[in-house]
Amino acid sequence: MNTVTKLSLDNAQVPKTKGRLLILLTLAIGFVMAMIDVTAVNVALPDISLNLSVPLTGLVWVVDGYTLTFAALLLAGGALADRLGSKRIYQAGLTVFLLSSALCGIAPGGGVLIGARLLQGAGAAMFMPSSLSLLTQTFEDEQARIKMFGIWSAMVGASSAVGPLIGGVLVHQFGWRSVFLINLPIGVLGIGLTQFLIPATPKHEHPLSLISHGLAVLALGALSFFLIEGPNLGWLSAPVMSAAAITGVTVIALVQQERRGAHPLLPRALFQTSSFTAINVIGFLFNFGMFGLIFLLSLYLQQARGADALQAGLQLLPIMIGITAGNLSSSRYSARFGMPKVIFVCSGAAALMALTVAAGQTYMPYPLLLLCVTTMSSLIAVAIPAMTTLAMQIAGRTYANSAAAALNANRQIGALVGVALMGIILHTVPGWNVRLQLAFVGLTLAFGAVSFLIYRFVGVFKPASPVGV
Repeated sequence: MNTVTKLSLDNAQVPKTKGRLLILLTLAIGFVMAMIDVTAVNVALPDISLNLSVPLTGLVWVVDGYTLTFAALLLAGGALADRLGSKRIYQAGLTVFLLSSALCGIAPGGGVLIGARLLQGAGAAMFMPSSLSLLTQTFEDEQARIKMFGIWSAMVGASSAVGPLIGGVLVHQFGWRSVFLINLPIGVLGIGLTQFLIPATPKHEHPLSLISHGLAVLALGALSFFLIEGPNLGWLSAPVMSAAAITGVTVIALVQQERRGAHPLLPRALFQTSSFTAINVIGFLFNFGMFGLIFLLSLYLQQARGADALQAGLQLLPIMIGITAGNLSSSRYSARFGMPKVIFVCSGAAALMALTVAAGQTYMPYPLLLLCVTTMSSLIAVAIPAMTTLAMQIAGRTYANSAAAALNANRQIGALVGVALMGIILHTVPGWNVRLQLAFVGLTLAFGAVSFLIYRFVGVFKPASPVGV
């Protein structure tokens, strides 16, 4: 083959810059839509409560119902993408998300809204793993892929930052239902663009462990019921005690199935390494703190400080911008100081900041509280990408995909538990001063535990040893 022919083929295989960006937008639509939805819903909670007469327990279900099915089905979504093709599952996930968004938007009551949120989480669990897989497969050139991943990450981060503001504007102008209905034109665009721009993907007949997936769904469902309904029905009531028992039994059964089953959800070699197990606990703790905090502050601003949805979105904006800035600057700090050290220092500093708020919240004016929370959130945002990169480094090339799936699932479980715990505090503790103090004590313990885990099981001054290469 002569040089001219080779160059023409290469150029034909690599899309033009505008084409690349359109493909990137197509594959980011699902993620962006879901991130805006997650953060915007928090701002809409007081209006949902007033309009549909949804109690506090129901509001926790509105947030955690989505997280429950997303976390429980995330690994299944990745497995289905392998078996049936990433493009097909990406479009199917977007379709489920759209239909459930429409159901959320027309929900006549809290029960229907919660059920629709469960369906939304299932849709997101289908399209999120597929979007990353399609992005990797579409851009085969390594340099182009790195560039596209950078732009993709910035788009996802920016969508998280503006989510509360978008939610506030929508609720203020059109009512809370618009937070869900706005997904319809965006999702239809994503499905159409995927059909025309993204090539079909190959199928891989990997075994699917239905027993393990079923046990995971049952365990998380029972845990959610226990944490959310405990304050409402009573911790010693028969339904709550039954949920606790089901949680314990299914977790034990899942662990045994993973140890002895022929086709475990995740490679056993990963969790035989204490450093990888510690990183997964750290991912749980980070999302536990951050998602619980956003849920709490969204209600605090509107219930205690009298803000409307738009004002709450504006007041949350500095925190979300700080999170985005922290994410974007993380790689620079990790390259200079090393990932373990960045996680250790940032989580320790965040724990001290949370302790400061817990100790002085009663006397702290709101601008100072906002500054402390923004600083704390920014520190954690620096640590999270370092944590993800460290997990991939520990897993090595052999187990990279499985490690990413495990870490994402554990982070979502952390978000679920964090929101549920904040709901327990709101339900059982009168007065916002004490509620905030307890919440920030919890954040102090969570972020402090991260520093301990990094120091004890990963090491701050030594490189991590990979499981697979």
